[in-house]
Amino acid sequence: MYTFDQILADINKKIYKPIYYLMGEESYFIDEITTKIEKSVLPEEERSFNQTVVYGKDIELGDLLNTARRFPMMSNYNVVIVREAQNIKGIEGASADEVDPLLLYAENPLKSTILVINLKGKSLDKRKKLYKLLDKNAVLFESKRIYENKVGEWIIGKLKQAGYTIDIKAAELMASHLGNDLSKVSKELEKLLVVIPKGGHVTLKEVEENIGISKDFNVFELQKALGNRDVYRANLIINHMGQNPKTKSIIPMIAILYTFFAKILMVHSANDKSKTGLASLLGVSPFYVLDYMQAARIYNIKRCVAIIGYLREYDTKAKGIDTPAVDDMELMRELIYKILHI
Repeated sequence: MYTFDQILADINKKIYKPIYYLMGEESYFIDEITTKIEKSVLPEEERSFNQTVVYGKDIELGDLLNTARRFPMMSNYNVVIVREAQNIKGIEGASADEVDPLLLYAENPLKSTILVINLKGKSLDKRKKLYKLLDKNAVLFESKRIYENKVGEWIIGKLKQAGYTIDIKAAELMASHLGNDLSKVSKELEKLLVVIPKGGHVTLKEVEENIGISKDFNVFELQKALGNRDVYRANLIINHMGQNPKTKSIIPMIAILYTFFAKILMVHSANDKSKTGLASLLGVSPFYVLDYMQAARIYNIKRCVAIIGYLREYDTKAKGIDTPAVDDMELMRELIYKILHI
């Protein structure tokens, strides 16, 4: 099984395989690989004759494979791309007692053809012979959704590749607001970078102003309200979030609050409690140290440990592990109540 980075690296080196079978829940990685092949294998003047892009609902498997068996015209490659391939009968392989046309083609593919199959929202059955053959002889890639608490890291890495930097808080705010749909996150990043100079730095202010996130009602304002044990302000923010249809999963918010209370514990255990010493220990700007020191005065070690326990409990509930489905914002209201009234 290939990784996303391996596939792109090979394409950049012009190392191609006859078949790319791209499957899974996260459409972003599938689309990125497909677009890379579509835009880079053939020069533009050769694409009209030697590149075919179709949708699964518009083609039968037999016709697709006939197109794949066609030799290129005055070119090294015939590129055949099928999007939304999950709509083609037989594209996921046949049962053991049936003829499998795709398997027969995969056993002896035309070396001058690059066949790209997008199977979105589904994955091949690993028990099928087709899966084993593609895993051995083709590029088989499963595009999985990344965990919501990893989206902030993904944003930082994505911008770094493009030559930009971003505040950690700004990345985490985007993640908490947009969720883990990477196609959506990527589009918002593209809009954001229109107003940021090439090679520039993205701050919390740019994110708030350009991605439609309220500067008064976001997870960091909630964190600040909790740090001051401001019951009214914390509930005002939660109620505003609950009324906002753009508010997605609470899992990234829980991850941010977990980090906040874990750092309050670090303040309690620090040997050097000077502003500079705490800034170094916590890995934050000295500007933010006072927030943690204030919170440490309100939340002693015992309270912090209990709150971290609540955060773990509600993270599990939000993920639906061993618990019935409950509205995310109802869970968040419960969690905030427990934090404030412990």
